[in-house]
Amino acid sequence: MEQPMNTTGSAKNVLNSDVEIKGNLKFAGELTFEGKLDGEITSEGTLTLGDSAVLTGNINAATVIVRGKVNGNIAAKDKIEIKTKAEVFGDIRSSKLVIEEGVTFVGKTEVNPNKVNPSVAPRPPAMPTADATKRAP
Repeated sequence: MEQPMNTTGSAKNVLNSDVEIKGNLKFAGELTFEGKLDGEITSEGTLTLGDSAVLTGNINAATVIVRGKVNGNIAAKDKIEIKTKAEVFGDIRSSKLVIEEGVTFVGKTEVNPNKVNPSVAPRPPAMPTADATKRAP
C-alpha cells in the first residue's frame, strides 16, 4: 500500500527516547522529540517534546509543545503549550501561552500577542509629606 504524499511540504520527524544528542538541532516542519538533548533546538516549525524528553538548552521555534523536562529558555513565534506534568526551568517568550494544571514552571514569562511595546505608566501624583522641621507648640 502506498503512503499518501505530503502535500503541505512539511515533514513529520520523530526522535525516540533512546536518542541522545549533544549539540544543536535544526529542523523544518514538525518534530516530536522523546530523547535527551544537551544543546539548542532551532526551527521555523513545530516542536513537540514528549513525556520522556529531557532538554538542557534553549529552544527557538514557531510552536513548542512541552510534555517533558526543559532546563533552558523557550521562545516561540506563535505559541507555547506546557502540558500537565511538564517541567520548565527557564524563561519563556511567545505571542500565545497555554499552561495546564500540574505543571512545574520556574522562570519569567513574556506573552505579547500584539507585539505591543511596554508603555511607561504615568506616575501617580506625589503624596504631600509632613515637614519634619515644624513642631507642634
